[in-house]
Amino acid sequence: MNFFRKLLFPVALIYWLVTFIRNFLYDIGVFKSESFDVPIIAVGNLSVGGTGKSPQIEYLIRLLSDNYQVATLSRGYKRSTTGFVLADHNANAKTLGDEPFQFYSKYPKTIVAVDENRVEGIEILLELDKKPSVILLDDAYQHRKVKAGFYILLTAYDDLFCDDFILPFGNLREPSFGKNRADMIIVTKCPNDIDELAQKKIKDKLKVSQPVYFTTIAYDSYVNSELGQLLVNEIKEEEKVVVAGIAKPKPFFDFLEAKSSETMIFSDHHNFEEKDINSILNKAKNNKIITTEKDYVRLKDKLPKEQLYYLPIQSQFINLGSDFNNKIKDYVEQSSRNC
Repeated sequence: MNFFRKLLFPVALIYWLVTFIRNFLYDIGVFKSESFDVPIIAVGNLSVGGTGKSPQIEYLIRLLSDNYQVATLSRGYKRSTTGFVLADHNANAKTLGDEPFQFYSKYPKTIVAVDENRVEGIEILLELDKKPSVILLDDAYQHRKVKAGFYILLTAYDDLFCDDFILPFGNLREPSFGKNRADMIIVTKCPNDIDELAQKKIKDKLKVSQPVYFTTIAYDSYVNSELGQLLVNEIKEEEKVVVAGIAKPKPFFDFLEAKSSETMIFSDHHNFEEKDINSILNKAKNNKIITTEKDYVRLKDKLPKEQLYYLPIQSQFINLGSDFNNKIKDYVEQSSRNC
């Protein structure tokens, strides 16, 4: 931890107190949370970014879409619009934000909307002619004005919330006892070979009574572009530029064996401006440019389509995936009957 953050420890104590009081007032009903007659699943974390919320939302979309009309509602981080926006053929990463636009691009049958006011966003969704039968709230663990029916808390394997402290001394948005609101916890971005003993040690460390699941990021065997796809193994040895504007890009670079390539790191949700595009093109020359799915939706109209490729990812359960699926389906089915 750097020296500057240590100086901010007194500020962190004040922030801890403020978030504690806020949560306590919601818990005892002084601050009101809105409930809705539709199954709502909130996916979020206690820390700032980098836990794999988007892959988990996409997992839920795939799990539920065959039997339900699924909607996603996000705030639309770093979008150029305000208020409620419903994704349609005019949508792009600027109007929706990169992650919601990624959902819309990959899952066109899913209703995708953004609104910084989640209560109003849900109300508008439920007034649509084609209204959703289940709503997924993206990055909404701290958005307590909405009372979701089911909460999924994510924490990254290499950055567990129990090892962290509240902002600005650490990276937690609220004290770690916020874990108690979760219905289940997922430890994300685990090594593929994590064994049951290591899983038990993490469960003991988290000190939770809820079910705990372990997932890893599964990278595709192909990189894709608008013009086709190429095997990852075929491009690993090529000269290329690998671009990432995500919270923790190291696993992405490692998978592509990018040490022998030019790598360019930008901030999470980076808005690629003309100077950035020129810099990427100057480094790439005529070589391929490989980026993440999230960055691709912001870059695809700015870089030559014959050069630009992205690497798809999915959240994959290491074990107990069927148990997770059944718990989610049971919640949605039972809640739907009560609506």
